Amino acid sequence: MDALVVIVIGVSGSGKSTVGRALADTLEVPFLDGDELHPEANIAKMGSGRPLDDEDRLPWLAALAMRIGAMAAAEGGVIACSALKRGYRDALASAAPTVRFLQLALDPEVARARVADRPGHFMPASLVESQFCEYEPLQRGEPGITLDATRELEVKLAAFRAHLAADGEREP
Repeated sequence: MDALVVIVIGVSGSGKSTVGRALADTLEVPFLDGDELHPEANIAKMGSGRPLDDEDRLPWLAALAMRIGAMAAAEGGVIACSALKRGYRDALASAAPTVRFLQLALDPEVARARVADRPGHFMPASLVESQFCEYEPLQRGEPGITLDATRELEVKLAAFRAHLAADGEREP
């Protein structure tokens, strides 16, 4: 039986990596920052202030899906990645039946401010608006929950664990 793989999703600045690492520690499973799987061309494109398009994301989504399958076949895991569109999430969820999404929602102004305060990251604040233009919130039928990204970390972790328990999900 496949192990639980949680994908923490949202726009840049929503706290995906922070929440993902903490959740992985809590669940005692590996953590992967999905940005690590972007091809160099994608990082260069974003770093120059140009947003990625669907074609740019295809190899990245394929690499993520492979990692999801491997995690599900092992002890499970937590991955942080934007997965802004339903089609992207569908592609990731098809990698394992135990994928669950934790979507972190926040408004554009807060996201821009958070990204602007991140020194050394390839994603410039100028691209935050393009993410909101593509953003499709979790929809009915998608396995997951949406939480307020501005809530305290422990509150978000507790809410997600309660969501898993309510759905009868087994943790790794």
